[in-house]
Amino acid sequence: MRAYNAGARPQRLLWASTGTKDPKASDVLYVKALAAPFTVNTMPEGTLRALAEHGVVGATMPADGGDCEEIRRGSPRRTSTCNRCRLSFKTKAPSRSSTRWNDLMAVIKSNAPS
Repeated sequence: MRAYNAGARPQRLLWASTGTKDPKASDVLYVKALAAPFTVNTMPEGTLRALAEHGVVGATMPADGGDCEEIRRGSPRRTSTCNRCRLSFKTKAPSRSSTRWNDLMAVIKSNAPS
């Protein structure tokens, strides 16, 4: 925040595609769980509609992260899972993201005036 107060442009945490994949879970689970100050949350249209229809976002995550580091340090299993997820994301996400990006660019191009 000091850099922002000195005139720097803020960087924001991005939660990308926070739709719920598990049909047994709430369709707004991640929207509610990841609500935080100074963040951007992209979500599928169905999730956005569900949020508008019946979602209620309660308390948001604290801007300073609250006790997240203490919780993370207290669970070696979570740390191991986080490391596996991070590795999986590094290897799988770039190809998925570029495919989606290219699809988006194709749609935009096809709808652009000639």
